Amino acid sequence: MTSWPRDLIGATCVALEPVFKHIETMVFAGARLHGDDTTVPVMARGQTDTARVWVYVRDDRPFGGSGSPCAVFYYSRDRAGVHPQTHLAGYHGIFQADAYGGYNKLYELNRSPGPIIEAACWSHARRKFFELADCRANAKRKAQGNSLPIR
Repeated sequence: MTSWPRDLIGATCVALEPVFKHIETMVFAGARLHGDDTTVPVMARGQTDTARVWVYVRDDRPFGGSGSPCAVFYYSRDRAGVHPQTHLAGYHGIFQADAYGGYNKLYELNRSPGPIIEAACWSHARRKFFELADCRANAKRKAQGNSLPIR
């Protein structure tokens, strides 16, 4: 039994494959990338599962680059480290991302085609500074005998 919507979506994906490949090539040609993943709900039989969307962004404008910013997205059913390792298999350069352990193999010096240089994402650390700057919450913590919110 065939499904007209399924067939139409499949044909659209095939038609857009060259566009996707071009964008992918543009993104991974950058000397610097930012990467992250986020959860997405996926309907499953009798429940909702959690899947992942991985994004890799190239934007050289802050560094004086003239290339257009671009991004590529990938989908996976889980957060296994094999996904970013597959996505970034041909990339070498600077990669800014969070401290997710699945990225660690990317930073190995003997990696082929070359090592990826880790540029840590400061967003997570920045949140702690905002917590420290919250005077009302800090006064409440101090009154309860707790000194700092950082663990």
